[in-house]
Order: sequence, then C-alpha cells, then structure tokens
Amino acid sequence: MEKLIGQTRLVLTQGDITQADTEAIVNAANSRLAGGGGVDGAIHRAGGPEIMAECRKIGSCPTGEAVITTAGRLKAKKVIHTVGPIYRGRPEDPRLLANAYGNSLDLAAQYGLSTVAFPSLSTGAYGYPLDMAAKVALEAVKRGIEKNSGKFEEVRFVLFGQEAFDAYAQALSKL
Repeated sequence: MEKLIGQTRLVLTQGDITQADTEAIVNAANSRLAGGGGVDGAIHRAGGPEIMAECRKIGSCPTGEAVITTAGRLKAKKVIHTVGPIYRGRPEDPRLLANAYGNSLDLAAQYGLSTVAFPSLSTGAYGYPLDMAAKVALEAVKRGIEKNSGKFEEVRFVLFGQEAFDAYAQALSKL
C-alpha cells in the first residue's frame, strides 16, 4: 500500500526491517542506546558489533530525539536510532512519538539519505496502542516529508505482523 506525498512515495510493507534495502533504517532504540529486544535487538544482531561500538561512543539519546550510526553488515548505509515514549496515556506521549519520527527524517535529510525505512515505534515493549501510534506516525512522517521537500524518494514502514500492517493501512487511508 502506498500514497504519494509531493514527490515522495510513502509505502507500507510487512516484513523484517533488517532486510530493508533503503539507505537508512530506523531503530526503535532505548535512551541508553544499549541494544535490547524486538526491533532493536534484531538490528544489532543483523548489523554486527560496529553498530554497538558507535552507540557506545554516542552514549545516550533522549526520548523523541535521534542519532545516526553505521549500519554494519545491513543492506542499509546508516541506522538512525530514535527513542519513542513508553506509553502511559500522558498528554506528551503523541508529541514525543511524533518527534521521534520527525527528528529521524530530519537526520536522514541532513545526511542525504533519500530512502528510509521505519518500524512502528513504541508499539512493542513500550506499549503504545497500535491504532493511536499509526495515526501519530503517519501524520508526523507526512509533516517530515513536507518539511524536507524534495529530499526523499521513499519513506517506508516495514511492519511486523498483520495487526500492525492493518492499523497503519487504516491510518494511511485517512491521511
């Protein structure tokens, strides 16, 4: 499923983000950049120790912010690590989640990376409800594409599982 935003293709796919052939993939990191489970663990395992070595040099990343490292053995050139909020139903949760997407796109644009793949941030261990997260994510990515007009060929969501894909597909149809 896809939608054109300006000249940029916004694409939804289902699969494994570590296999994405985009120039950058986004990692759902923790604030210590310490690796972990889910997407974070999968990216570190597939990319190899070079990613963790660079994360250790950077040290940390506040919620809503983003940092960039090598992609190690991945097909991508770079990994953008961003920290989504742990969902608690607070008023700032959507803003922090939107910032994680927006700051990731700003960093990709700054590094001249025209194809970017995102997972669904904060919806695994961090507990953000999928339908709410999908709406925030797609609106934030649309704003990020518009802000960085002409910088992206494709922004792709690589979603794990049918439930995530369906939630994003429904949100995309309303975008």
